[in-house]
Amino acid sequence: MSSARSHSGAITPNPIALLPLALFLALFLGTGIFYHYQGVDMAFYQLAAPVAILPAIILAVILSKQSLNARINTFIEGVGHNNIITMCMIYLLAGAFSTVAAATGGVDAVVALGLSVIPASFILPGIFIIAAVVSTAMGTSMGTLAALTPVALGLSQAAGINPALMAGVLVSGAMFGDNLSFISDTTIAATRTQGCAMKDKFKANLRIALPAAGLTILYLAFVDVEQVPLEAPDAQLWLAIPYFAIIALAVMGLNVFVVLTLGIIMAALFGMVAIDYQLVTFSQDIYAGFESMQEIFLLSLLIGGLSALIRQQGGLAFMAKAVVSVTSRLSKKPSKAAGFGIAGLTALTNLAVANNTVTILLSGEVSKKLAEEGNLAPKQSASFLDIFACVVQGVLPYGAQALLLGASFGISPLAVSIHTFYCFILAAVAIGYITFFKPIMREPEPVTTPSV
Repeated sequence: MSSARSHSGAITPNPIALLPLALFLALFLGTGIFYHYQGVDMAFYQLAAPVAILPAIILAVILSKQSLNARINTFIEGVGHNNIITMCMIYLLAGAFSTVAAATGGVDAVVALGLSVIPASFILPGIFIIAAVVSTAMGTSMGTLAALTPVALGLSQAAGINPALMAGVLVSGAMFGDNLSFISDTTIAATRTQGCAMKDKFKANLRIALPAAGLTILYLAFVDVEQVPLEAPDAQLWLAIPYFAIIALAVMGLNVFVVLTLGIIMAALFGMVAIDYQLVTFSQDIYAGFESMQEIFLLSLLIGGLSALIRQQGGLAFMAKAVVSVTSRLSKKPSKAAGFGIAGLTALTNLAVANNTVTILLSGEVSKKLAEEGNLAPKQSASFLDIFACVVQGVLPYGAQALLLGASFGISPLAVSIHTFYCFILAAVAIGYITFFKPIMREPEPVTTPSV
């Protein structure tokens, strides 16, 4: 059985091994561009990613120099990797929690809580903060936008606020939580690919996200808009407790499976008290939550297998070498070069696939290799990976967020993208952090004394 390994045992960099990845991106992006020019709504989501990746997997199998059985075994081992399976299980639990909590009134409670404490003179910063809180609680930017768009659209019309400005502020807040939330699929993917705890990535992420959010709020506070009363929806505010409970439990370091399971049970019990939530409905909502994660679940498995084939053939080694050769010119310090490498690789990948979670899955392994060579801590590389994936996703005019808000507000998706101030500020703060501050370094391996 032959492979891309050299005589020393190291994998030989091989650019040909990246052809399957290029095929996947060409199919996914090419189909989106075609349907976009055909005037189809959500053009970049007409071809499901798990289907688009199948020809790439076939090509990767064909390119491999292993025996046929060995090629298939390599693919299956990639699909069944511990990180991939763990990631998929967390996806299912996160989907179940989000669905159950929303069905029992949790989303309305969080929105009402935010609107009840936001003064009318603070409308734009207030919408940003509400969207940030809701998205951090829900773990999904799209779910947040679906919940808050009617509120934001009504406020925009009542106050005569530029709809593109309001839409941009809403996307900005949604991307804040998408980047930070413990139950966000981007956080799950980033921490699993880099090999760190969610709470550690969260703390490292806060160093960059909080200053960016503060600058965004400060800027929005000086935007002159008409004051209108903010009407909160009718909701029982205590139903928001499960959302905040899972954030607190996760920060305390409790196992993520336990956190999400407790969150699901808590949301269901609260619903049984508040709205006579039935066990049958509970079971149906859990399964609906599972179904909501179907695409990313399948894609994660398939990308795990494709990555294993590309890695075995030397594709990932070539990609890492190429990124290092470029970023090493930006800084002589390995840690800063690694930071720029992760940022650039993530941004370019997201431009191609228009999906931040897919981006992290595709670029996660190379980012981990860059972090190891630059001596960056896994929590630092996970933070950079998630930040730049969410930054680009938030400003893409052909991303799902801009397309949804453009259709809802009746404006161009490009107009939405231009006004996502938080994403631009977050990118500037993150680049400044890499440039001027010492990143979090990898802890040295403990020295063990051999026994006599």
